[in-house]
Amino acid sequence: MVTPGYLAFHPNPKTPAVRPPKGTCDSHCHVFGPALQFPFSPSSTYEPVDAPKEALFELHRFLGIDRSVIVQASCHGTDNSAMVDTLKTGGENYRGIAVVDAGVSANEIAEMHEAGVRGVRFNFVKRLGGGKPLDVYRTILSKIKPHDWHVVVYFDAEDIDKLAPFLKEIDSPVVIDHMGRSPAAEGTVGHAFGLLHALVSSDDRFWVKISCAERLSLVGPPYHDVDPIALSLLEAAPDRILWGTDWPHPNMKSHMPDDGLLVDRIMKICTTDAIRQQVLVDNPARLYGF
Repeated sequence: MVTPGYLAFHPNPKTPAVRPPKGTCDSHCHVFGPALQFPFSPSSTYEPVDAPKEALFELHRFLGIDRSVIVQASCHGTDNSAMVDTLKTGGENYRGIAVVDAGVSANEIAEMHEAGVRGVRFNFVKRLGGGKPLDVYRTILSKIKPHDWHVVVYFDAEDIDKLAPFLKEIDSPVVIDHMGRSPAAEGTVGHAFGLLHALVSSDDRFWVKISCAERLSLVGPPYHDVDPIALSLLEAAPDRILWGTDWPHPNMKSHMPDDGLLVDRIMKICTTDAIRQQVLVDNPARLYGF
């Protein structure tokens, strides 16, 4: 049964006004279920609608997206089966980001690596059940090191102060999800954004996804109030910027984003063919090994 108030993904996205370049990567999306085959975790704070691999593949074909990074989401906990199954079906154009606990075995990591997993996600968002003792994450880091996996981190903007010292400890690339959830109302002058900008501009280990404007915007589509944040990050580190749809947009309550509109938005933010090639094709290819 779907949690009341959580919307299903957009049934009829628009055709993008400008087709993205060949090799474009959706660097942040998910697959959910189908629940009868891949049950949701009992510990999940939400239960989404089924969003299986077939629907994701169809969406990407429609949008002109050739590559994808499937990020394990909290509704499946540490059971990465649905994500890994998608990678095996998608082949060389698909990579994955796993969620694991400190007890994960070397064999499990090796099997996921073979399937195309290239990193782990650390969720610090408390409302999504995130935020474990830091030594848990340090144990996981030691276990993934033999495969040179990187780390994806998701946190609320108000937590960046206390997390920054730990993030600086990590000696692999660190990808910060969704612009660090920097508040749109504060723009580029807010304290949280200042810390995020400093991390990204001063240390080439740090990458950032200029995604999820739909979660940060106060005005709704087409989310122009978030553009200054994205543009400032793009200017600071154009070679370490990624983009993703966040399909199927879990936990959205006010509206469901149109994924075609999200493609239009990134094509407008990336104003030239050269920067589109860098952000949508070259950067993810370098990080994920496409």
